[in-house]
Amino acid sequence: MKYVICVPDGCADEPHPDLGGRTPLEVADTPVLRSLAARGTVGRAAVIPSGMPPGSDVGNLSLLGYDPAVHHTGRAPIEAAALGLRLEPDQVAFRCNLSTLDLSAGDGGTMVDFAGGHPTTEVAAKAIAALDAELGSGAGAEISFHPGVQYRHVVVAPRSWADAECVPPHDLTGEPAVWPTGPAGERLAEVMRASREVLARFDELEANQAWLWGQGHQPQLPSFRDTHGVDAGMVTAVDLVRGLGVLTGMEVVEVPGATGWYDTDYEAKRDAALSALAGGLELFVVHVEATDEAGHAGDVEEKVRALENWDRRILAGLVEGLDGMGDWRLLLAPDHPTPLRLRTHTSDPVPYLLVDSRVDGPGGEYTEAATADRHVVPGHELVQLLLSPASQ
Repeated sequence: MKYVICVPDGCADEPHPDLGGRTPLEVADTPVLRSLAARGTVGRAAVIPSGMPPGSDVGNLSLLGYDPAVHHTGRAPIEAAALGLRLEPDQVAFRCNLSTLDLSAGDGGTMVDFAGGHPTTEVAAKAIAALDAELGSGAGAEISFHPGVQYRHVVVAPRSWADAECVPPHDLTGEPAVWPTGPAGERLAEVMRASREVLARFDELEANQAWLWGQGHQPQLPSFRDTHGVDAGMVTAVDLVRGLGVLTGMEVVEVPGATGWYDTDYEAKRDAALSALAGGLELFVVHVEATDEAGHAGDVEEKVRALENWDRRILAGLVEGLDGMGDWRLLLAPDHPTPLRLRTHTSDPVPYLLVDSRVDGPGGEYTEAATADRHVVPGHELVQLLLSPASQ
């Protein structure tokens, strides 16, 4: 038996006026997804536990079968693990966005683009190296800057710096910037303000400030194999999700052309899944960020297009390839909603789909409205539903 978990990040949404009061899932032309839903089991899951922030760290931890209320320590330390960083007990990691703020109205600024124009990883790495040389370890400071992918990077700091309230920049799009508060807030703000002068020297960079948030110490997660009893792997372009794979001992497959943006190589991710499963892995996670990025941008057309790309460029060939291997089961669910209207994450339950190649389920539609009245399953229980058909 082969198992696949498909994560169209942030694909769940709300009815939108530009779509005639429908959601992207209801509008998108997704014949393969519709066919799978018609033969599978659709339901609703709370991937974000009550009282927890609706981030991809919490949601993807949940989708991998780990209760975030037990295991979550913060977003940034997960991303640090993806970069090969091991935090000491007296250290914490912060997520460091290269962001664009409108500073014309004063020192606080307005968040224009939390993703800083999506710089190339190569350009961003040069900027992060300069920040480290002038504000971090290269200048003898207590902190260090570490390059990630595009606008997503990591800062490692003393544990005392964690004592601050930091607002995720994607929650501030188009709004006045809300700066860190609390005992360590001013130290963080000093670094963030000082970053402006360094980044201003990079003409090819739209970002004009580093934004620090998501701090935490490194979690200790039991391996996926020990937790679920199967050997697993994953493919993603996002350090956060990759970090969860590293921390749980999954095989993380690197795919050229996986960008974490609209232009990501869908086929390469599909083929990575099929190759890994054919090579002996029992379970594989396919994560694509494009739907989430479109939600943050409020881009209706791109969110619909990303769902259609999932259908024709991943699901179609994935199902065909799985059929050639024998029996299989598939789970499809986002890690949280990212409504186009709000341009940020919410904690609302998301629709999920389970499909078994051997046995047809009751069938249904994979949309928000079609699952609205279903019993809400805790998100971290979905993996066991996938692996244990009798528990459905």
